[in-house]
This record gives sequence, structure tokens and C-alpha cells, in this order.
Amino acid sequence: MVYFLIFISAIFVNNIVLSQFLGICPFLGVSKKIDTALGMGAAVTFVLVLATIITYLLQMLLNNFGLGFLQTIVFILVIAALVQMIEIILKKISPSLYQALGVFLPLITTNCCILGVAILVADGTNKLPVGADHNLLTGTIFAFATAIGFALALVIFAGMREQLAMNKVPKAMQGTPIALLTAGLLAMAFMGFSGVV
Repeated sequence: MVYFLIFISAIFVNNIVLSQFLGICPFLGVSKKIDTALGMGAAVTFVLVLATIITYLLQMLLNNFGLGFLQTIVFILVIAALVQMIEIILKKISPSLYQALGVFLPLITTNCCILGVAILVADGTNKLPVGADHNLLTGTIFAFATAIGFALALVIFAGMREQLAMNKVPKAMQGTPIALLTAGLLAMAFMGFSGVV
């Protein structure tokens, strides 16, 4: 039951983009089409889960040697290596998705969502339901659920933006203004889940 609560909480209640405001750059940048949003969501999910597992173990190693102050540098290096691996794989498997993601694929390296979740899990400060222990299993479940929440918000927002592109929007609101207004409304909609867990 605790793992289910972690899952629901990370996806809906404490959505990393809409309530904690981490990962806004790809959220706004890659959300113009649903297929690119799905690709980015999948790439972020893969990198986020692997980065969380690896950085959790590395944090234990750093703490044992009294090198906890190197946390951010080591975590960024791990995330950068994982993103390079994703780039190589996507270039071979799906060149069209690789082209569609464009500059945002390397930006996963500096996506504060991935670094933020890795630090939250490694430090044991992630928001877990009452009764959940801070360990590698709950951290991995939290990371996976957070990535699913990121992907869900990204895909919903992309769908909303595709619908807005077909509607007549006043000239002053076209582009970024209507996207920010829509993101704010989506964040308010997700706030309705705050009493669930």
C-alpha cells in the first residue's frame, strides 16, 4: 500500500513540474507536439530512474569516504553520461525522434528535474507518505513515479497546445503567453489532487 501511495503522490499530488516547478525548460520547449512530448517523457523516465539508482549508491560511497560535498558534481557527471548513452541509442533506433527532440535531448543533462530528484532521493528528503522508509527501493519507485508524472504533465500540456494551435487566439496572447497561462491552469487542475494522499 505504501508503494502505491508513493506512486500516486509523486504523479499527481507532488508533480515535479506542476507543484515543485522543476523541469520547466523541457516542459515548455518540447510540448508543441504530442509525439515529441512522449519521446521526451520516455527519455526522461529512463535517465531519471537509472540516475537515481546510480547516484543513490554513489552517495553512500561518498558518505563513507567523507566526500559528500562532491555530490552535485558527481551527480551531474552521471546524468551527462546517461544522456550521452540515450543520444547514441536514439540516433541508431529512432533518427526521427532524435531529430524531433533536437537541442532538448542534450538539455536533459541540465534538466533540474533529474538532478533534483537524484538529490532528494540520495539525501532522503523526497516527500514520501507516512510509514515509508527512505531506501533504494522507495527511492526508485519515487523516481519512476516522478518521471511518469513529468511525462503525463508534458503529454497533457502538449495536447492542450495542439488544440490551442487550431483555435483563434488573440495576437497578444499567441505563443509563450498562452502557453504560460495554460500551464498555470494545468497546475491548478493538479492542485485538486492535493487532498488525495
